[in-house]
Amino acid sequence: MNLFTFLRRNLFSRLDRYIMAKFLGTYFFSIILIISIAVVFDFSENSDKFTTNHAPFSGLVEYYFNFVPFYANLFSALFVFIAVIFFTSKLADNSEIIAMMSTGMSIGRILRPYMLASTLIALLSFELGSEVIPKGSVKRLEFEMRYKSRKKPQVVEHVQMQVVPGVIAYIDHFDGTQKSGYQFSLDHIENKQLVSHLTAQRIQYDTLADERFHWKLYQVKIRTLRGLREHISTAYEMDSLILMEPEDFLMTKDQQQTLTNSELQVYIDKQKMRGSGNVKVFEVEYHKRFADPFAAFILSSIGLFLSFRKRKGGMGGSLGIGLALSATYIMLQTVAASFAINSDWPPILAAWLPNILFSGVALYLYTKARR
Repeated sequence: MNLFTFLRRNLFSRLDRYIMAKFLGTYFFSIILIISIAVVFDFSENSDKFTTNHAPFSGLVEYYFNFVPFYANLFSALFVFIAVIFFTSKLADNSEIIAMMSTGMSIGRILRPYMLASTLIALLSFELGSEVIPKGSVKRLEFEMRYKSRKKPQVVEHVQMQVVPGVIAYIDHFDGTQKSGYQFSLDHIENKQLVSHLTAQRIQYDTLADERFHWKLYQVKIRTLRGLREHISTAYEMDSLILMEPEDFLMTKDQQQTLTNSELQVYIDKQKMRGSGNVKVFEVEYHKRFADPFAAFILSSIGLFLSFRKRKGGMGGSLGIGLALSATYIMLQTVAASFAINSDWPPILAAWLPNILFSGVALYLYTKARR
């Protein structure tokens, strides 16, 4: 007996397969329908920009090829809710739920295929969000910057960062196009004491170097402190290895969407070490990638508990309540993320707060459904 046959006989009964097929079929159908409409609206709204900026047809195809999975995964929780309420209400209207419960089947047993289908959706959502979509987002955002007039910042001013522990860099003005900056300083601190202070009128990233982190410094002055003594040296031009790159100065909007989970963790650790003030955006994104797939379990449970009873008004009432709850869930995600980024909220709490609150709603509805 192979594994598939074992699972089919012991885990997936005919009822489980029937409900899972209804669930997944309705889920993917709703995604195809709604995302197709979104693609049409997006193209209609931006067709003038595409024409004016001479967007190539191959670029458009690639852009929408990456557009679809991004927004499908972004609103996966909404699609789960709609799918569960829609097909469960139809089961209830056809008295199929009544037939199941008349055999002594509990609401917990009916919930099992919903959880099995939610597991498949959660695994797919996690894999897409952590590995597949970030790689596609690189090309999607590049296309938007080039052909939809989303300007990428190329100039920054007054940037300070910790290059490595004890080494602080400051630059007054940096031009990303030229990969050069002005009024640069580098302080080396040991045991809370300044050991050396380097200043340069201009700094240029060496794009021709065989290795990363190579910079050319111009009009350099180095002050080296040894106790009460100070040694000053100067140079018109100097090659230096500094563990920073032009990308460290330039932050693009939605940059966190372009990093896979492993890259995101490395970036967060790197920015924390440097004392960056914008790291919370990336921390919230990292924790959301683990929290969002769990929404499939919570929202499918709520959808079942709201719609498993036959109602006089049909599925209209259940669908209305479901849409209101899913809109509230998405709003909570946005509000919690904003609080975490702009206040002292822990990013992990911001990511998991909607799941925590809606788990309470699901537990209440489950208790009510068992009566």
